[in-house]
Amino acid sequence: MAKLTKKQKEALSKVEKNKVYSLDEASSLVKEVNFAKFDASIDIAVRLGVDPRKANQMVRGVVSLPHGTGKDVKVLALVTPDKEAEAKEAGADYVGLDEYLQKIKEGWTDVDVIVTMPAVMGKLGPLGRILGPRGLMPNPKSGTVTMEIGKAVSEVKSGKIDFKVDKYGIIHAGIGKVSFDAAKIRENAAELIQTLVKLKPTAAKGTYVKSIYLSSTMSPGIAIDTKSVN
Repeated sequence: MAKLTKKQKEALSKVEKNKVYSLDEASSLVKEVNFAKFDASIDIAVRLGVDPRKANQMVRGVVSLPHGTGKDVKVLALVTPDKEAEAKEAGADYVGLDEYLQKIKEGWTDVDVIVTMPAVMGKLGPLGRILGPRGLMPNPKSGTVTMEIGKAVSEVKSGKIDFKVDKYGIIHAGIGKVSFDAAKIRENAAELIQTLVKLKPTAAKGTYVKSIYLSSTMSPGIAIDTKSVN
């Protein structure tokens, strides 16, 4: 294990073991314990009391973070020629169809989100083995398969994120950057948590939000008191 620097030890010492913090406290503390020399991402992990193996307990959705993610999201719009201008005006980084389908087939996946139209989904099916594992397959539930291409691109660019519970019952999401002030981190986190609460499956029994952790790249996780976000 790599030896911790003085700065890293100092950061780690600020997080009290076995203590749970309010969302307000954690949003400030996550900035203090960051020791990365770059503008690190702020991540949240929410463990839910659901069994993702059961279809009626799957939690998946989208949320528009009030302050965005702080990340420059690269968007590919796979559209027919009549929708290309709309996609470009909305800020899509790459716009086209057949040429990009060929590039993806050859292994190119240098984008964060793909937006497309219902009529194009048939062409994307064979590329599922490439796009699926990378979380890039467009989905109507996340708003990335739509005829409102311009609106979809704009929302993704301004901070709309897609989330899905993993096999352990945990939602992972990037909700900002260390350069954000604490209020923006708190408001983004609260927006995601409130969205998850609204999506509670009726089949889920017992405690729904079991634990919440906030962290930045390379920093320790900060446990949040789940009662402080209700």
